[in-house]
Amino acid sequence: MRLIRTLSLVALCLGAGLPAIAQDRTGPLRIEITEGVIEPLPIAVPTFVAENPAAQDYATSIAQVIAADLAGTGLFREIPKEAFISQITSFDSTIQYSDWKAINAQAVVTGAVSASSDGRITVKFRVFDVFSEAQLGEGLQFGGAAGSWRRMAHKVADAVYSRITGEGGYFDSRVVFVAESGPKDNRLKRLGIMDYDGANVQYLTDNSSIVLAPRFSPSGDRVLYTSYETGSPRVFVLDVGTVQRRALDVPAEAMTFAPRFGPDGQTVLFSLSEGGNSDLYSMNINGGSMQRLTSTPSIETAPGFSPDGSQIVFESDRSGTQQLYVMPASGGEPTRISFGQGRYGTPVWSPRGDLIAFTKQSNGRFHIGVMRTDGSEERLLTASFLDEGPTWSPNGRVIMFTRGTQGAGGEPALYSVDITGRNLRKVSTDGPASDPAWSPLLK
Repeated sequence: MRLIRTLSLVALCLGAGLPAIAQDRTGPLRIEITEGVIEPLPIAVPTFVAENPAAQDYATSIAQVIAADLAGTGLFREIPKEAFISQITSFDSTIQYSDWKAINAQAVVTGAVSASSDGRITVKFRVFDVFSEAQLGEGLQFGGAAGSWRRMAHKVADAVYSRITGEGGYFDSRVVFVAESGPKDNRLKRLGIMDYDGANVQYLTDNSSIVLAPRFSPSGDRVLYTSYETGSPRVFVLDVGTVQRRALDVPAEAMTFAPRFGPDGQTVLFSLSEGGNSDLYSMNINGGSMQRLTSTPSIETAPGFSPDGSQIVFESDRSGTQQLYVMPASGGEPTRISFGQGRYGTPVWSPRGDLIAFTKQSNGRFHIGVMRTDGSEERLLTASFLDEGPTWSPNGRVIMFTRGTQGAGGEPALYSVDITGRNLRKVSTDGPASDPAWSPLLK
């Protein structure tokens, strides 16, 4: 399959192989879907122009974050600034395409930053297709408080990514996770929230009790999580802005865990255990009554909605081993979708609706994998001593998960991988971290 020049990297499809970029200087850029290794697109991101002295540090840092966002996808390769022939001295400078062709740049991102006396900055940018000698789309600008400069950089990177790939970005997003500290046999845990790349960490709870499995609402303003502060697992909902929280209104004697929001932001799925048996329930977060969705002697847990809210995927041992099932959102007879060797758990529906990510344990190894929603085309993306708990990026192209290391000094860390199984990367955190959950794009 071949696509001719739009400077589009093509949607990375589960069954379509890996994209490779072949440059043709005598004609249009040619992108081929092959089974080979991807050749990242060479891109130049010159330091943004500071339009007044107060903007100088922001101009440098914003360009660095944009370049890091794009290079971090594995789809782009940043050309070192020392290789540049042309220098961008003004936002309105004429692009000398021949200079960028000479260093094999296929796209150039230019921009400028201005800072005002009221503590705000404005960032504007353009993207140029070097070999067609044309600007890609219109120039855009973002404005906001100087303290939000990183977010503006992420928004620029999202726009560049979208123009070149034709897909939505994912850089202007956050991740909620469990931050861990202390000795391995008595590790303290609290909820943390950070930018997708590990920057701007804040803490939402203290470490006085164990917390597990945080999950964002569709609007990104609330988080569900499980806490042991009462001595047994109980689901809480927390407002990210105010850090106010409350427990779900369920029977006091019941143990509740593994919560997840529905796409309407009001419905919550969770597991409830009484007498050693665990079933799935749903309820309206604003005080509605519980609705029981399963009733079996087996263990049902880790439920999650499809993006349209019509179906639920979950894990169950009703067949004798831990497997994945799909059923209507209102309950009913589930359909098993996992049939490979090993045990399957922690299923999560892609925001695109086309795939389900999962954890698989087989032959003493743990894997993060994806499959079609009917269970076909299973693909394992990772293999390790302990990989678990996948969460999807807002555009459905990257998965973040927890990786544990073996041995007495082993600590959990966050990693990401794209849905082709390439570009495995460790996410920067201040210490041990686990249970990531990716937010939607910020508003």
